[in-house]
Amino acid sequence: MQIPAQVTFRDMPVSDEIQQACWKESEKLDRYYDRITSCRVTVSMPHKHHRKGNLYDIRIDLTVPGGELVVNREPAKHHQDEDPHVAVHDAFKRIRRQLEDFVQKQRGDVKSHD
Repeated sequence: MQIPAQVTFRDMPVSDEIQQACWKESEKLDRYYDRITSCRVTVSMPHKHHRKGNLYDIRIDLTVPGGELVVNREPAKHHQDEDPHVAVHDAFKRIRRQLEDFVQKQRGDVKSHD
């Protein structure tokens, strides 16, 4: 990766553990596809629930030559996102899948219909 992953926290205090997890996951992406130009991760806790637990919203913007890939996890739909590490892992799993699809298209591995 040309620029290290930028991790931003909104509506919550900065967590070194979550930041380290984001960097670790972004390094895995870089090992898969080394032409990533930037990776921006936003971790937020838009709603503070005292009874049900806090849900984390993770947004990943990945810039690659020829495009930009975005994952935005809406916490209201996914109650497993009460754990920030699970939310980060889940979001990076989704962006990894998008990156794999992008690379396959770029290499011409995807069939085209006549």
